[in-house]
Amino acid sequence: MSEDSEIFMTEMYDEGVVTEVIRPAAIVPEESARAILVELALQDVQYGGLWLSDPSRWALYDTPWAAAGQPGASQLIGSIQVAYGTPTRYEITIYRATVTRRGTELGWSVSSLCDKALGYGSLDLATCPRASLTAPPKPFHF
Repeated sequence: MSEDSEIFMTEMYDEGVVTEVIRPAAIVPEESARAILVELALQDVQYGGLWLSDPSRWALYDTPWAAAGQPGASQLIGSIQVAYGTPTRYEITIYRATVTRRGTELGWSVSSLCDKALGYGSLDLATCPRASLTAPPKPFHF
């Protein structure tokens, strides 16, 4: 079983896991997005930090990994699902966040997890710009 599928299974079936869909989705403006991505890279869990990021997910761990690609005893606190380049090329959309049982035990919430990452761009979840929600299109009738 790959690490990603193991994390997914843990998130799906573990008691104490809290997943929240961010509605409307949070939109990270370009300047803040750049600052966040730089900080996440500088704090990579594989090199002494606590974050593991890729273009679809930012994951926070409780301790740095033993070595690159080797989590050792480090446990996932939570993850934030993101989409780069949307709604515009240089923005990032945050649409879901999950706090694991370990994260819940340590006192983390969906808001505090998002605030930790957004703080690198001088934002927090409560004040982050949001996607505009429009009414769905009317059904097509012949």
